[in-house]
Amino acid sequence: MPLIENQTAAGFDHPLEMLHACHGKILQQCGTLKKLAAHLPVHGCDEPAQQAAQAILRYFDTAGKFHHQDEEIDLFPALRTCAEFEQISLEPLLGRLLAEHEDMLASWQELRPLLMQIAVGNNAALPDALLERFIQSHSNHIAVEESELLPLAERLLDRRHLIRLGMHMAERRGARFPAMHSR
Repeated sequence: MPLIENQTAAGFDHPLEMLHACHGKILQQCGTLKKLAAHLPVHGCDEPAQQAAQAILRYFDTAGKFHHQDEEIDLFPALRTCAEFEQISLEPLLGRLLAEHEDMLASWQELRPLLMQIAVGNNAALPDALLERFIQSHSNHIAVEESELLPLAERLLDRRHLIRLGMHMAERRGARFPAMHSR
């Protein structure tokens, strides 16, 4: 899923667009992780490797964590309150996505200490199997959220749900929710 360069960032008043944009950023970080893994055997733990590891850590320790909280704490419960929730059998999808979040967190917890070593200039190997599991689980998960979850959320959530979701997303990040313009 390539991102269009210089695209306007989505705001908290468009929370589903923000979730979509976050997916693109997660995939960018996975791309950086692949490049880092290829860089290390040739160049060792040089300054570019350290910077890449620091960027990956910074992203997944903040925005990546917030993204899962946005979904688990706000989006999924909002979908469960929709009248059509039972009719379209959404619970199996949400259960699957929650289980995938747990799996992705487990692989992050294995990968994080290795990246921390690289970030401070210590050589550490990034096992191929761990990288593949981490990157593939994120790619597959995002594909499902993009093709199934976000289109359903767009269809089912009303303006009240979206405002609440955006407000909580802003609050989680210590940001201000944009003032609503009267129409």
